[in-house]
Amino acid sequence: MKVASYLITILCLSVAITAQVKMSGTTLVKPSFNKSLQTVVVITDDWDKTTGTATLFERKNTKSEWKRNGESFPIVVGRSGLAWAELLNGDIDMAKIKQEGDGNAPAGLFPLTSAFGTGSKPSGVRMPYTKLDEYTECVDDSKSSFYNRIVNRMQVGNFDWKSSEKMASIMPEYELGVFVAYNTFPVEKGRGSCIFLHVWKDAETPTAGCTAMESRNMERVVVWLSPAKTPYLVQMPKKVYDSRQKAWKLPKLN
Repeated sequence: MKVASYLITILCLSVAITAQVKMSGTTLVKPSFNKSLQTVVVITDDWDKTTGTATLFERKNTKSEWKRNGESFPIVVGRSGLAWAELLNGDIDMAKIKQEGDGNAPAGLFPLTSAFGTGSKPSGVRMPYTKLDEYTECVDDSKSSFYNRIVNRMQVGNFDWKSSEKMASIMPEYELGVFVAYNTFPVEKGRGSCIFLHVWKDAETPTAGCTAMESRNMERVVVWLSPAKTPYLVQMPKKVYDSRQKAWKLPKLN
């Protein structure tokens, strides 16, 4: 009986943790890029550039060639440009490593796990979707147990953060967006938080660390993404992308 009780307790804890993680648009185990059939490839000219282009790629299966889906479109990134998401064995240009509040958008490969917006779930959207309200917040306080998570203040019951993004008030940027699972597997304190694809203010205004685009292109991305295809954001300066394209089995840009 004690063993059965113990197993039930473990199962309940597992379900609770899974539910909590899903609230932030993530999963317990990081999806493998090798299994991805959809990628949003974002390229800038250099580390400090704040503008660039995005191109959608897809493939039929993991052995197929990546194929471009439609035309590329302009994007803006962080006000400080791009910075590596993590130290990659020191074998590439590690000029900048992403940290909380540094104004850099993360460079690397990141799962795209859920969508959000101010309205009801748009027609055709297949990603898990969160309708923002006045209590929806993304916690950027690195001391909080909810760091780098989207939560509903009225549901979590433990307001242990002093800083967060009140998402419904950030307009027009958060009218529609996608959660980028950066610093998520696992979450590391101070490494950066609340990274999204979202609507831009305009073509010249960079973000605090997200990747932003025109509203019609954001709509295109959200409708195109399918969780069954393990979608990813691939984001880095062009020279680095070109040097890693073959080894990392990234889509060919030309």
